[in-house]
Amino acid sequence: MKNLKIYLMILILCIPFIQCSNHSTPTKHKTPVDLTTVEKNLVESDNKFGLKLFREINQTQKDSNIIISPLSVSVCLGMVYNGADGKTKEDMQKILELEGLNIEEVNQSYQHIMELLSGLDPEVQFQIANSIWYRLNDLIPKEEFLSVCQKYFDALIKGMNFDDPGIIDSINLWVEENTNGKIKEIWEGKEISSQTIMFLVNAIYFKGAWTYQFDKNKTKDDLFYISDGSTKPCKMMEQRGFFKNFGNNTFWALDLPYGDGNYSMTIFLPHWGTDIDSLIAEFSQDNLNQWLSSFKNDSLNIYLPRFKLEYEKLLNEELKSLGMQIAFTPGAADFTKMYYILPGQVWIDTVLHKTFIEVDEKGTEAAAATIVEMIKGPSGFRVDHPFIFMIREKSSQTILFIGKILDPTYD
Repeated sequence: MKNLKIYLMILILCIPFIQCSNHSTPTKHKTPVDLTTVEKNLVESDNKFGLKLFREINQTQKDSNIIISPLSVSVCLGMVYNGADGKTKEDMQKILELEGLNIEEVNQSYQHIMELLSGLDPEVQFQIANSIWYRLNDLIPKEEFLSVCQKYFDALIKGMNFDDPGIIDSINLWVEENTNGKIKEIWEGKEISSQTIMFLVNAIYFKGAWTYQFDKNKTKDDLFYISDGSTKPCKMMEQRGFFKNFGNNTFWALDLPYGDGNYSMTIFLPHWGTDIDSLIAEFSQDNLNQWLSSFKNDSLNIYLPRFKLEYEKLLNEELKSLGMQIAFTPGAADFTKMYYILPGQVWIDTVLHKTFIEVDEKGTEAAAATIVEMIKGPSGFRVDHPFIFMIREKSSQTILFIGKILDPTYD
């Protein structure tokens, strides 16, 4: 799978689209709720962040399949954001594109959007869950932080004995249950450090049947053309109908609806000779808005390969590159709204993201999980990084020696 570049780039779950077709019109069971201006701003912020993160990941994985859930990462970091302060909060606000929104607006918008997405389309199964697992008998999280995450993110709060290796099984089981078994281990083969004090976790599950399903009898063996000129066998699905689409000098795009039409998969297919990475570089919110507003309804023959993909990505370096370095920096990160500590004593150690997707004649099943590991500095005065020292006489304050140690070599 690694070398098979599937041109299906974006599975948009945050913005509902309504698809018209010459097939029998889907019955609308529920009218979508209008978002407030603030909520629309949050959705746009999440999309901007997701597109930015997608572009950043692609820089280092140009020869690999990629699938991320911007919503999962954003919601998980949204909980973390509530515990940040100072420059750490400012950086997270910028990277998450939350500038101009106060924390109350952010939290209320997340709450409403999660509720909206979960009940929008009775023909589509969508669920989102959050949890916080913190170490007992250590630093105790601020009650206000936990209450906010419970109220607005509907987070399960669990104080646990992190010295018990069974905690890993508990977190993995929670993720498995909330992704309908599609992501079984978010913390696979990892031990919990004695410095780990909290895990913040998000899980998303999506299952939607195509509004107009493909006939299995029309699925045929075919070839998929790789960027290096080689080919791979695939199972190509086929159907004809009226579908929204749009084309320009760079790509041709198609919108395939699920259920009642509130959710869709939007496919961007580069023209032959167009480098897919150059197209990805064009994925900004402004461009996306312009493209989507240009879609028109046409009668088309469409051919779509069946595919199934599992993906895992440690997001530390990408988030740092986007401007979130301080949150990962011991001694500098400020999470004083999460714990009763001094700035610099708690920081993010790991942001791990896993996704799953399967596309066939019936529709799409997809899942995502994001976990953030919070670390605290060791207790006591631990000299475990470069330092300066002096040898001095106290009464006269005379400095006898002064030095800098970068490497404590001792032969």
